[in-house]
Amino acid sequence: MRQRMLLLLAVVFGLLAFVLTYRQIESEKRRIAGSAKAVDLIQIKRNMVEGETITENDVQKLRTSRREEDLADSREIPWRALYQVVNHTLDNSIVKGQILQYTDLKSGMRRNGFSAVVQNNWRAVSIPVDTVSSVNNLIQPNDNVDVIGTFRFPDVRGDSMKDTVTKTILQDVKVLAVGKTWRSGDGEAGRSYSTVTLQLMPDEVEMVIFASQKGKITLSLRNFNDTKISRDIEKRSVDFQQLEREIPGYNQRRELRRHRGVK
Repeated sequence: MRQRMLLLLAVVFGLLAFVLTYRQIESEKRRIAGSAKAVDLIQIKRNMVEGETITENDVQKLRTSRREEDLADSREIPWRALYQVVNHTLDNSIVKGQILQYTDLKSGMRRNGFSAVVQNNWRAVSIPVDTVSSVNNLIQPNDNVDVIGTFRFPDVRGDSMKDTVTKTILQDVKVLAVGKTWRSGDGEAGRSYSTVTLQLMPDEVEMVIFASQKGKITLSLRNFNDTKISRDIEKRSVDFQQLEREIPGYNQRRELRRHRGVK
């Protein structure tokens, strides 16, 4: 009888220890998950060997999570750096499903210089910015921006309401570099800078250079997943008269979005 009692107590204490351990493990999982954030990384779609050149067809976006404290020292390449990876050579063999790391690439990106970052048939052009026009120097390489110009027309006489015009020149433009920083994860990222280098089509270059010389260029930062080109924005420009007319509509639209719970 006593042996049965001891056996029963052993089973009870064993179950209790299991439950407590399980709860501790689950609590630790929740704690770790709470400090993690979603990230998009570059994943290899097929087995590849050293010396092969990476193309867009060889990679895909992988949405996963990483602890914030691990991101700073991570060698994993974020999806936003895709165009720094395409057309570069592998330094070692990798298998299908592997997350691409900076150490997997040959140092050709560094040997070939900045020109290796510019896509074929595109151009790199730098424009002057200040802390305001660069979103407080928060724009970084591989971000996407809209290019907005404000111009004064002193020859417009008799109507001071139309002597200044603001217009969106280009939408969804890729940033190649800020100052001299052109690789994501470089230690200089986050420092102040006075120029931003954009990737433009050849026929856009003259227009952007002209606009930067004749007016004030401001960059509007986009969410990385926002690639929409608005045809309505292409048609509009803002002067004082239009601003006065449209202010009530702006505020009404914001009020409706707030009531609908749209942020």
